[in-house]
Amino acid sequence: MSDETEFQKEFRQQQIEEKKENLEKHSLLIHNFINFCAEREIILTIDNFDYVRTIGLVAKHPNLVTLLNPRIIVDKEELVSMDILEKEYSKEQFASGFYYSEKYMVMAHPYFRRGHYEENNFAPRFINIFWNFNKDNIEKYISIDSDRVRINVNNSMYMEFDTWYGAKFKNTIVDIEDGIVKLRPPLQLLESDIGFFFGNTYSLDIKWSSKNGIKVFQAEEFKTEEIRISKNGKEYYPVKYIHAEFDISVGTFRHFDGAIHFYTEQEYYQRRDDDFNYNNKNSLQLKTLSQKLFKVNGKVEVEDWVTLVSHYLSGNPLIFEYFEGKLPDNILEMIEKLTTYRQNNHST
Repeated sequence: MSDETEFQKEFRQQQIEEKKENLEKHSLLIHNFINFCAEREIILTIDNFDYVRTIGLVAKHPNLVTLLNPRIIVDKEELVSMDILEKEYSKEQFASGFYYSEKYMVMAHPYFRRGHYEENNFAPRFINIFWNFNKDNIEKYISIDSDRVRINVNNSMYMEFDTWYGAKFKNTIVDIEDGIVKLRPPLQLLESDIGFFFGNTYSLDIKWSSKNGIKVFQAEEFKTEEIRISKNGKEYYPVKYIHAEFDISVGTFRHFDGAIHFYTEQEYYQRRDDDFNYNNKNSLQLKTLSQKLFKVNGKVEVEDWVTLVSHYLSGNPLIFEYFEGKLPDNILEMIEKLTTYRQNNHST
């Protein structure tokens, strides 16, 4: 058995012991929450509780949030109005992604977390920016963690320090020509380089189209083939999707939303090297599963839109390249040094 495997085994055992210790430590809190739910005819047992290091003490039950609070209405797109959430719960400045009540905390959907994994922290910094994106005359909607709530109601948060800067994008939207753009990491990079420098991004597909005074933006972010996710017992390739509508007469975006498209293995390999016009060019039509994660209706300034797009595609320098016309200087510098090193090393 390798040292790495032994280390992983020991780490898993530490996690099990930490979970057991915290569940025992908070046994009274769990008992009180069970009684709180019973008063609302929600039957929980100790098996409905878990301790997650990056989140805290969590209660799990199908549709738990709406059972606890029937005023929280999930619409047909599986989104909840943030106006309703803010009327029913409170927010704290340093706890983006959480809504507070006396007994529990509502959380943003797990697909906002790193790797779309429910036990990870929220991927910086989209949730923080979206949480605090408050402008006049806009309506915000978000997908929530409907089946889980955090029950240790306090401001203790697992912090991960990571920064992703938004691009400047000074271009005028009206002047952007309709058409398709496909961005890829530099071809000389190895798979490990793409994982390190580009967050495992295989390609970024962008499409602009215009109709009746509205310019429509679409983007799909394809990851490399090792990035997969389980949904309803099946394995998919998650692809982040962005849709936005720019009102030419007003000079602002009127609508903006983000989702995850779930590609099967066959769909993924059919689509990733093609473009947004795939269905127009092929008899085999692709219609993937999709889950919307957020939505904004109202006047969204170009600068705010660029910031939100950049951070929704966190860790992907290709969106910076699209907005700025080049990759970030630090990425270019590291790629140049790496390429030079490999060329010199190969020549010796």
